[in-house]
Amino acid sequence: MNLSTDSKVLVQGITQPLGLYYAARMKAYGTNVVAGVSTGQGGQTLHGIPVFDLVEQACHHVGAVDTTIIFDESYQIKDVALEAIDAGIRQIILVTGSIPPLDMVELLAIAQATKTIILGPSSSGMIVPGKVLLGTHESEFYRPGSVGLITRGSYLIYEVALGLTQANLGQSIAINLGSEAIVGSSFSHWLEVLEKDKATNVIVLVDQTGGGYEDVAAAAYIAQEIHKPVISYIAGRYTPETQLICNPSARLSTHLPEAMSNMTKMSTAQEKVAVFKQGRIPVAERPSQIPILVQKALDH
Repeated sequence: MNLSTDSKVLVQGITQPLGLYYAARMKAYGTNVVAGVSTGQGGQTLHGIPVFDLVEQACHHVGAVDTTIIFDESYQIKDVALEAIDAGIRQIILVTGSIPPLDMVELLAIAQATKTIILGPSSSGMIVPGKVLLGTHESEFYRPGSVGLITRGSYLIYEVALGLTQANLGQSIAINLGSEAIVGSSFSHWLEVLEKDKATNVIVLVDQTGGGYEDVAAAAYIAQEIHKPVISYIAGRYTPETQLICNPSARLSTHLPEAMSNMTKMSTAQEKVAVFKQGRIPVAERPSQIPILVQKALDH
C-alpha cells in the first residue's frame, strides 16, 4: 500500500456531480489530487485541478499516479478502470456501485495479474485521519489514533468511527472494502497490511449479514498470522434469513460459474459470529460495545 501526503491521486469522472464535490473535499483535506479525467471535458480546471480527456494524458502531464478514485457510471467502470491499469496505476477505488457482475469478474482477473489493489464497488475508500482522504469518507467522524478499521458495510463505518472518536480512541486508518457481493479486496489482504502498519495497535473488523463466507478465511488468517488484537462486529445478527442484506449483484451472481457463485453465496450474521467466536476473536454485541472491547485490548 502506497499512501502518504505525497501520493498522487487522480479522480476519474471528476465532472460527475459526486466526483466534483468529493474531489474538492479531498483536496481541502490535504490529499494530493493532481488531476481529473472526464472524456470530452478536458482542458478545464476545476477547484484548481486540471482536467484531461484520458488517463494517459493526465499521467503524462503530472507523472506517475499512485491512486485513482472512480465516479463514472456503472456501465463505464470496467473500461475506465482498465484505462487506469494500462497507465500503470495500481490502487483503484470504485465509489460507483451496481457494476455488472461479469464486468467485475473480468476486471478483478486483470487486477490480480497486474497486482492492482481495488476497493469497491460501492466503497467510500479510505482515510488516514488528519493526513489523507481518498474517497467519500465523512472526515468529521475521525481523529488520528492507533485503531485500524476495516469494513464491508456502508454507512455503518461512520457510526463505528464516531463511537471510537467519542471514546478518545482515534484511528490510524479506515478502509471500506465495499458493500456489494463481488468486491476487489479481501479482509485478509488488509489485515496483513495493518499487521505491518506501525501506526496501528488494534484492528476493528466490521461486516454485515449477507455476502460471502470470506469471514471463515479471515478468522483463520487472524488466528495464524495476526498478532495484534482484533475486535469484530457483525451487523444484522437478528435479521431473519428471509431478509438477508443483499443487492442485485448478489442475485445476478447465481448465474455465474459455480466457483464465483459459491464465493458470493449469502451467509447469515449468526454464522459469521460463530466463525469469529470459534477463532476466539472478540465479537461486539452492538456498535457501542466496540470502544469498550478496543480499550480492553489496548490495556492488556
